[in-house]
Amino acid sequence: MFASLAELSTSAWFCLAGYLGCAALLSIYGLHRVMLIALYFRHRGRRHPESCALSPEDLPTVLVQLPLFNEKHVAERLIDAVAALRWPKDKLQVQVLDDSTDSSTRLIARACDRHRLDGLSIEHVRRRSREGFKAGALGHGLSLTSGSAPLVALFDADFIPGADFLERTVPILMADDNIGMVQGRWEHLNRDEKLITRLQAILLDGHFIIEHSARYRSGRFFNFNGTAGIWRRAAIEAGGGWHGDTLCEDLDLSYRAQLAGWNFVYLQDLGVPAELPAEVCAFKTQQHRWAKGSMQTAAKLLPTIWSSRIGMARKVEASFHLAANLAYTLMALLLILLPLSLTTRLQLGSEWGLLIDLPIFICATVNLVIFYVIAEMQLNDGAWRRRLHLIPGVLALGAGLTVNNSRAVWQALTGRRSAFVRTPKAGSASTHDYSRLVDRQSWVEVAFALYYLGAMVVAAQTALWHALPFLALFTFGFGYVGLCSLREASANSPAISDIAVAARPRGQEANHKRTTAPSQEHARHHPDAAASKPDRQRARNY
Repeated sequence: MFASLAELSTSAWFCLAGYLGCAALLSIYGLHRVMLIALYFRHRGRRHPESCALSPEDLPTVLVQLPLFNEKHVAERLIDAVAALRWPKDKLQVQVLDDSTDSSTRLIARACDRHRLDGLSIEHVRRRSREGFKAGALGHGLSLTSGSAPLVALFDADFIPGADFLERTVPILMADDNIGMVQGRWEHLNRDEKLITRLQAILLDGHFIIEHSARYRSGRFFNFNGTAGIWRRAAIEAGGGWHGDTLCEDLDLSYRAQLAGWNFVYLQDLGVPAELPAEVCAFKTQQHRWAKGSMQTAAKLLPTIWSSRIGMARKVEASFHLAANLAYTLMALLLILLPLSLTTRLQLGSEWGLLIDLPIFICATVNLVIFYVIAEMQLNDGAWRRRLHLIPGVLALGAGLTVNNSRAVWQALTGRRSAFVRTPKAGSASTHDYSRLVDRQSWVEVAFALYYLGAMVVAAQTALWHALPFLALFTFGFGYVGLCSLREASANSPAISDIAVAARPRGQEANHKRTTAPSQEHARHHPDAAASKPDRQRARNY
């Protein structure tokens, strides 16, 4: 068995060593997932936040900020939901931070006027430029207030906060002066709309159920997710305010505020519904922004984190958290070497082939399956068994993002700046009808799919059956991401930029309307569907 190693050529040795080296490093990230699962269960039941009963006279003034940019399909829905928050109107201030350059501005102005007539203190804020993007808008909004609102809640355009959101979060902040932020869990309005939304939902469930809960319960740092949370204004100021030098301004401020001594609270049972991107192009844009922004934050803050006195456990977890997307660069190299290693496996024999594949299968696949299965089980919605068949698709989607996210990591590490590209949402329309951009990256993804399809043929012809599951996973992931991107881009036409395109088949469109429409059944503790004229009209349309 070992004698066969001496017969390998130099190139074969290089290929095998690189392949095993990448696999070993990736296994460290895989073991980190196992550690998060262990922390989740070890600290289960701990750190239930205290809250205090507040009399009407003791209720603090809350500023709600809504940063919007070209979200004409969902902006009005968000404003209606915020107007339905159960909080005294004389202690509720709303800022719609509108940087839009399309017809959204007119819709937002009308919605603000309508709720202002109903007694809501709502301000439609426009800037001359998008300087600083979302962070710039949030900072600008805070500069316009006198500080009369000590608490600041934030919601992105595609979210629908429940009417009781402030009732459940403000008492926690008021019970402990050291708490700087309370974060809610994202729920998914259109989870079952199509395959891409089903897979995204599971990815996000893993983040919000396992990662956030494990970090919060064990006393590690975790982050505000940019929406569905409420800040103490003093914590924002202590952290240095909103900075626009990264694409993840929420992650950046979260770590700066916690380094300044503020504690955060995560409420796993506080679900805030939001709309998932229903197109692969939009999903890739979002993932690129998150991957690049997190690496920018890592480069910015890790030196400060390691020189601070926050304890080794927090430092290590912060490093894994902020630099998690480095795994995509390792994955990119691994994906290039995997098919090339097939010839080496043939030379070494089936025993060595198993020794090569088995560690990867355990460290890079099994732990991910366990991670997402546990997340779906802990969601406690009674539907986790019906989603188990999607787990391989989740792994394939992650592999398919390798080119997209590796590119983001490289741009961050080389200091390449880029604009904050928001993720368009369709709301109740059949499509968001905003421009979809496609570049050579999609063709590279298709090329990878063909590369792996060829490797599958070679593996089948040479009876390397144990390699087929991995190859099939990567073939599907790259093929799905690349081909869907090309198809969506081909359906885009600049000549009809303001006209909704019937991009969904009739059945899918009906399902999308059902899942994103205001619903009494879905909206436990959420705004009454009949509370506003636009929602009543939507209900009649559906």
